[in-house]
Amino acid sequence: MSEEIKKGSLVCVGTGIQLAGQITLIGKSYIEEADTVFGVLPDPVAESWISELNSNFVSLQNLYSEERSRKETYKDMVSTIVREVKSGKKVVGAFYGHPGVFAWAPHEAIRQLRALGYDAFMEPGISAEDCLFADLGIDPGASGCQGYETTQFLFYKHTLDLYSYVILWQIGLAGEWTLQSFSTSRSNLEKTVSYLSRWYPLSHEVIIYEAPFLPTHEARIERFPLSSLPDKELNMSSTMVIPPLHKLELDEEGLKHFGLTVESYKNTTVS
Repeated sequence: MSEEIKKGSLVCVGTGIQLAGQITLIGKSYIEEADTVFGVLPDPVAESWISELNSNFVSLQNLYSEERSRKETYKDMVSTIVREVKSGKKVVGAFYGHPGVFAWAPHEAIRQLRALGYDAFMEPGISAEDCLFADLGIDPGASGCQGYETTQFLFYKHTLDLYSYVILWQIGLAGEWTLQSFSTSRSNLEKTVSYLSRWYPLSHEVIIYEAPFLPTHEARIERFPLSSLPDKELNMSSTMVIPPLHKLELDEEGLKHFGLTVESYKNTTVS
């Protein structure tokens, strides 16, 4: 391989969820200085803004189609990015949110290019989870937080901690295993409720959250009993938050390992 081709590089950056205001300064700088910018962004307005930063912007959204699996689309994204880097270009992959969260293609492109000896790395961005914590006023350190992609949670063995928050990402694709459809069905949502009823009563309050893409929009924060989930309109940006079923309880056995009792620990902590 020639030295000229080896000069190619890749940086995957996150543009944040909300247009323009949530991108980091270093991420914006990489976009401005790139030879080519490939983007997976939520709408044409976001694409237009990136195009203003760098006229050599190429949207990868056209690779999506209900005629084919998203897995194939992601592979095409990777091959497109890798091919451009191999041609000697300084490439940026601009992905909305955090480029490494619910985004297989950036990780895979970086893995492939590093294996070939190219400079390839990722810069973090503000994710939907960051927006969720801010908009819902949730501190994940207060009682813990578990997060799962909804269909993975439904199809694999997981154990829920009922003392912590549970976040189910892509609830709008619950049970959608073909990777071709961009929505779920009422039947799938009913099955999701039935599955969750192993742990939670149907009356337990849950929250549907959607982070706003534009500064002029407001976050969707809708609270309702778990049993009402099938009646809700959901999309690919919808996330379901399940608050803790129980308040935290101290573990006497765990405290004993550290020479503590419940009372001695309570006397030294802020409630």
